[in-house]
Amino acid sequence: MRIFRHLLLVLIFGSLIGCDVKSPDQTRIPLLEVEGKFLYLDQVQGIIPPNITGADSIQIADGYIRKWVTDVLLYEHAKRNVTNKAEIERLLDDYRKSLTIHQYQQNLLQQRLPQQPSDEELFTFYQNFSEQFVLREDMLKGILLVLPVGAPKLNDVRHWVQSGDNKSLEQIEKYSLQHGLSYDYFADRWMPLNEILKKMPVQSPNLNETLGTGKYVEVSDSLKHYMLNVDSVKRVGQIEPFETAKEKISNIILNKLKSDFIVNFEDELYQDAIQNGTVTFFNK
Repeated sequence: MRIFRHLLLVLIFGSLIGCDVKSPDQTRIPLLEVEGKFLYLDQVQGIIPPNITGADSIQIADGYIRKWVTDVLLYEHAKRNVTNKAEIERLLDDYRKSLTIHQYQQNLLQQRLPQQPSDEELFTFYQNFSEQFVLREDMLKGILLVLPVGAPKLNDVRHWVQSGDNKSLEQIEKYSLQHGLSYDYFADRWMPLNEILKKMPVQSPNLNETLGTGKYVEVSDSLKHYMLNVDSVKRVGQIEPFETAKEKISNIILNKLKSDFIVNFEDELYQDAIQNGTVTFFNK
């Protein structure tokens, strides 16, 4: 970075000799000045990724500097030549007003609304509007163990994977640490079938159509052995499990609460203003 700084100072300050430069911030190292605007070394250093050095860092810095200078020149040139300044001021005022209102509303929502609906609210919504949560992909629970070809005690391992009880799971975990390539236990959560099939490049014919609860599948290729035991299956067109639908339901409920809160708050604000005389109507 010291070399980078030296190069920048030499290149840039060398090009500024003879310029009438206004006074920069004395606590920072200036690199250049355009139209009374200063670009400082720390600004340029801040956009260089820590793993980039040498010529690459110089190239990134040069691109940033050129863009910064161009933006300043364009803005100053536009200010001198744009004629509809009143319209721009109006737009800025509208944007400032919208931004201020939005920030105020967000603060109110954060203060007055729950950050997360209760599990009871989530489940009630799930039951009442289950038709909104129809699966578009198969999902399953189970176990997938991937072993290298030639791994020992395959018959024992088959029994453990097919059984899936606590004792068998302990055996699988110990065995996979020594001999396994990967071990996925997802009997306690739903996984998209496609995510599982990505880990099984060799598939039996129509595997995704034939999978069912209690189904055991074992396939091999020249390097690996795949053992899949399916505990539960949810098919496309069925209602999505509550566990995987919870986040969507939470977002739906929170968005509805936010929308209702804003509408009611604005209505109360208006009605209060009418009643206390803040709004004055003029008779024609």
